[in-house]
Amino acid sequence: MIYPILFEVGLFDPKAREAEAPLDPLLERAAAGDGAALVALYRAHAPRVRTFALRLVGCEMAADDLVHDVFLALPPALSRFRGECSLQSFLLSITVRSARRHLRSAQRRRRLEARVAELPRPDAAAADGESERRELAALLARALDALPLAQRAAFILCEVEEHTSQEAAEILGERAGTIRARVFHAKRKLRERLAELAPEHIAARWCEVRA
Repeated sequence: MIYPILFEVGLFDPKAREAEAPLDPLLERAAAGDGAALVALYRAHAPRVRTFALRLVGCEMAADDLVHDVFLALPPALSRFRGECSLQSFLLSITVRSARRHLRSAQRRRRLEARVAELPRPDAAAADGESERRELAALLARALDALPLAQRAAFILCEVEEHTSQEAAEILGERAGTIRARVFHAKRKLRERLAELAPEHIAARWCEVRA
């Protein structure tokens, strides 16, 4: 798994998949605006959506807002759901489509945090393993901000959550070859961006991205 330090969320095993169950009646009720059905879907799927949202936008507050928007968008979106993919994949596709505004908000917050981190702190203790860990996480988040949303989503799905390119293609509504190309370009951009951002001792340790 690439960059585990950035994505240690602890809410979801990326190898796990939702249990397939006959949800058609529940989905029909949710599409009609039935509150109890929507609550049931939220309870079943919100943890997974939230994990992916956090990995996608890299900010707790933005991820929470994104999950809220996903489930608000779900009832009308269900009119397009034909069962060609799992409900989980369908929800992740809504998450990506809804992410752009929240990603911009998260990026602004990270830029502010980066400026604050550059302020002199004469009383700061000597750097240790934990401070280096925090610095690395911040650098990786900023490096990911250099990626267009399409490449970012493909990278998260394939390299962090370990979906196959075909699975990611089904979620994103693209061809598997397109997903592989996006992951390739995302890795190259991340290497370049980390080389620009990272101090030499961190760059040497963390710039290697799986081919």
